[in-house]
Amino acid sequence: MTFVLGLTGSIGMGKSTTSQMFADLGIPVWDADAVVHKLYAPDGPAPKALEARFPGTIRPDGHVDRDALRALIAKDSTVLDQINAIVHPMVARNRAEFLKVAQGVVVLDVPLLFETGLDEQCDKVAVVTVDAETQKRRVLERGTMTEQDLENILSRQMPDAEKQERADFIIVTDTLEHAKAQVQAILREIQKDLPDA
Repeated sequence: MTFVLGLTGSIGMGKSTTSQMFADLGIPVWDADAVVHKLYAPDGPAPKALEARFPGTIRPDGHVDRDALRALIAKDSTVLDQINAIVHPMVARNRAEFLKVAQGVVVLDVPLLFETGLDEQCDKVAVVTVDAETQKRRVLERGTMTEQDLENILSRQMPDAEKQERADFIIVTDTLEHAKAQVQAILREIQKDLPDA
């Protein structure tokens, strides 16, 4: 029997670190961001498909020209939907392949789990959270985005409070030790109800 645990959380909440904690305990993790990254790699299927639909959006080295895509999206708001229509089925196929061979407890690590309705494919959902001040500090310490960038991302995501309301488990990532203890407790709870645990 397979038990699918959805793992989600807004940017800067510690989801990637928490996801790694599950992996370190031997739990297979399907990471949506990593899959998308692979699909967009020069040898992945996304660049060819995007070039066929939007000529001139792939650089000579095979990488997607994100500036060219952004310019297209700025000109035509339907372009983003067209890109999603190309890439989302590829992601869904990869996830289906992962679940087909999955055994026991597995984790689907998906930033927009609720927003995309993927929570319906999960037996339970865990939401990773921390206070807003810590979240902001973590994101800005990365040095890759401004406060405005963070605001823009958060405006497209379901509010943290709503995610927590919809979650079966909440993992507070104020410290590594606290997060790890919560991950272990969740696994114990799930595994005690599994018939072959």
